[in-house]
Amino acid sequence: MPPRRSSRTTNRRPRDEELCCVRLRQKGETVHWLPVSPTLMRGLTQLVTQRAPTDANGTAPVFRYRDGRPVTGRHYDHIWDRIGRYLPWVNRQQITAHWLRHTTLTWLERNLGFAIAHAFAGHADISSRVGATITYIRPTLQELAQAIAAMTGESHPLATAECSHEPS
Repeated sequence: MPPRRSSRTTNRRPRDEELCCVRLRQKGETVHWLPVSPTLMRGLTQLVTQRAPTDANGTAPVFRYRDGRPVTGRHYDHIWDRIGRYLPWVNRQQITAHWLRHTTLTWLERNLGFAIAHAFAGHADISSRVGATITYIRPTLQELAQAIAAMTGESHPLATAECSHEPS
């Protein structure tokens, strides 16, 4: 569950549509591949086709307003304000993008383990806070794809035992 900064820095080039993976750039310029559901990949591909400008190196942000400007962090807050006007329980429960991230990461940790949740969180190495063990428990891309399949109920191309591909 990448933080909203990652969603704002997602761009045209770093996606592998065949393997359903996106490359995310996060805090501290950490870069990693993350499997996504086939449904999300189709949606991202459609969004890229409709809204992202074509630039020479493919680094222009994908998430944009209809007028072509890249979305900002404030945009996400505005979305939740609008949702709260139509669904008052959203405001009462204080549901936000961060709440969804927290809830999803908690579910991942409880159902699939700390290593999977940590990888989806996209946090920098935190070995100094949780001990050196974290260095040794990094999940593979295949294990992350299996987590996506478990969360969404959709098969994932990297989740099968015979798949040994890596995103390009």
